[in-house]
Amino acid sequence: MTTPSTTDTPTDQATADATADRALKAKHAAMWASGSYATVADEIVGTLGATLVAAVDVRPGDRVLDVAAGTGSSAIPAARRGAEVTATDLTPELLEVGRAAAEAQGVELTWRTADAEALPFGDGAFDAVISCIGVMFAPHHERAADELVRTSRSGGRIGVLSWTPAGFIGQMFATMKPYAPPPPPGASPAPLWGLADHVRSLFGDRVTDLTASQQQLRVDRFADGAAFRDFFKANYGPTISVYRFIAEDPAKVKALDEDLAALGDRFVHDGVMEWEYLLVTGRRV
Repeated sequence: MTTPSTTDTPTDQATADATADRALKAKHAAMWASGSYATVADEIVGTLGATLVAAVDVRPGDRVLDVAAGTGSSAIPAARRGAEVTATDLTPELLEVGRAAAEAQGVELTWRTADAEALPFGDGAFDAVISCIGVMFAPHHERAADELVRTSRSGGRIGVLSWTPAGFIGQMFATMKPYAPPPPPGASPAPLWGLADHVRSLFGDRVTDLTASQQQLRVDRFADGAAFRDFFKANYGPTISVYRFIAEDPAKVKALDEDLAALGDRFVHDGVMEWEYLLVTGRRV
């Protein structure tokens, strides 16, 4: 982002900000397209989508918007319930995986590439707006929250499921942070969506009947921390991105290898890990 000079006009700055934002979103899309998020969803986190759909009580005939839907772990279960579902994501490669999975299962829904911070839908267009470990990664939290609220009708349900800062995935991001490039100006850490007070502040008085509960995802995929690290190095976009950033520094690569394995070892107990997340539901005023 450029720093305004004495000769910059508001239009010049707005153009520069828009250009920087497009570049940032393109970088995010490429990050999530790297590796194989579908493998992460299929083997570990995919069940969370059905958990969110059940919590929001998606019903037949509901118009449902899944924001940052990824490969459809929430969108497909919602469609199975008879809802009219639109799944959106910044990364078209993830949507294509989801589209193929839905077709294989005989499930019909709409897939559309879209930015969670600027959704291409009218005000109040949906009965339920949901996001499962997705919208939390939009860099500007208030913009994303505004869109969740805006696209929900009055009385409509809103549900968001996010990793917590203190939980395993939140700690993974904290572990990677010293090795990662600095965040762009104005970006907020994704795991803040895992704090109930933060989500309440984002929604404000626009959402009522807000409930927030911390829950655990049981993961029995990894025997030890090294197995977790190697799986995420191969499949998870954010981890792949950090390793690419330090690829020319073998000492840093070795240090991050050790740090991630040690983190995993702290959380693995008899081959089982517990990954904490926050489930938030409410209604649009």
